[in-house]
Amino acid sequence: MIDNSKSGGRRVMTPYWTSPDGRHVLYCGDNVAVMSGFPAASIDLVVTSPPYDNLRTYSAGKSMADLWNFEAVAQQLWRIIKPGGVVVWVVADATIDGSETGTSFRQALRFMEIGFRLHDTMIYMKDAPQFPESVRYGQVAEYMFVLSHGQPKAINLISDRLNVSYGRTVTGTNRNPDGTMRPAACHGQAIPRYGDRFNVWTISNTKGNGVAGHPAQFPEALARDHILSWSNKGDIVLDPFNGSGTTAKMAMAMGRKSIGIELSREYCDIAVKRMERELSQPNLPGLEPEKAEQGTMFEGGYEAGIFGSGGCDTRA
Repeated sequence: MIDNSKSGGRRVMTPYWTSPDGRHVLYCGDNVAVMSGFPAASIDLVVTSPPYDNLRTYSAGKSMADLWNFEAVAQQLWRIIKPGGVVVWVVADATIDGSETGTSFRQALRFMEIGFRLHDTMIYMKDAPQFPESVRYGQVAEYMFVLSHGQPKAINLISDRLNVSYGRTVTGTNRNPDGTMRPAACHGQAIPRYGDRFNVWTISNTKGNGVAGHPAQFPEALARDHILSWSNKGDIVLDPFNGSGTTAKMAMAMGRKSIGIELSREYCDIAVKRMERELSQPNLPGLEPEKAEQGTMFEGGYEAGIFGSGGCDTRA
C-alpha cells in the first residue's frame, strides 16, 4: 500500500497485522515513529480522534496525553498528507479549575500555522451528555476540524437532509454586492427531496460499536460519513490514534484502503479482531449503505443521488 521505494531512506516499521490482500495495515507502536517511515504525500485522508487533554487513563496509570506529542504528530501529518488531502481532527477539551482548556482551538490554529487550511469547523453533537453537570449546560458537542492541504480533491457532500419545501419551485432573488438583484440560484427548478447536510452532525453516542475493552470509541457512523465525504474508493485512509479500529473498519467497509497506528498492544488486538470479522463479511469492498444509520439527525438516507444536490435545495 505504501510504496517503500519512495520512502527516501526512511525506516519503515514492520506491520503488526496486514490483510490478506494487503489493502489494510495495522502498526502497533509510536505513531510519530511509524509515520516518519512513510513517504511524503502518501496519505489521502486522516480521520482520527486524539486523546483529549488528561480526560482518560489508558495505560500504566498514564493518560494518553502524557504519551504523545501534538507538535510531532502535526508535523508528520502535514508531511505525509497528499496535496488535496484532508485531516479530520475530532477533539474536545477538559475542564480544569472551572475553565475549559481551549486545547482544541490551539491545535486547530497550530495546524493552520503549519500550512493546513481550516476547510470547515464541524460539530459532532451527541444525543446525551456523558457526565451531567450542575454549573454549565450539558456537554454534548465535540469539534470536528476538517483540515486540508490546499483545496480538497474529494468533496462528496452527503445529501440526506429532508427538505421541508420538497416539490416546490425555487423562486425569489439574491442581492449582488453592488445592491442589484439577480434570480436565486436554480430559479424555476423543483426543490429536491433531500438537500446537503449542515455541518452539525447529531450521532448517537449511546449506541455502542459492539466492542468491549476501549474506553473512548467514537461511533462508526461518524467515521463512515467523513470517509464518504472526503475520499474516494481506493484512497488510503489513516488513523494515527487507531484505538479499537473504528476508522479502519469503516474504511474497509467503504472500499478504501486503511492504515491504523496504535500504541497499546491490547487495543491492537481488539482492532485486529474487528478487521478480521469485517473481512469475513460478504460484498467487500463495500458499497455505500442503502440508508442512513438510525440515530443520525437526518430523515431519509443513502439512496441514488445521495452526494451533492448542486445547491438546488432549501435551507428552510
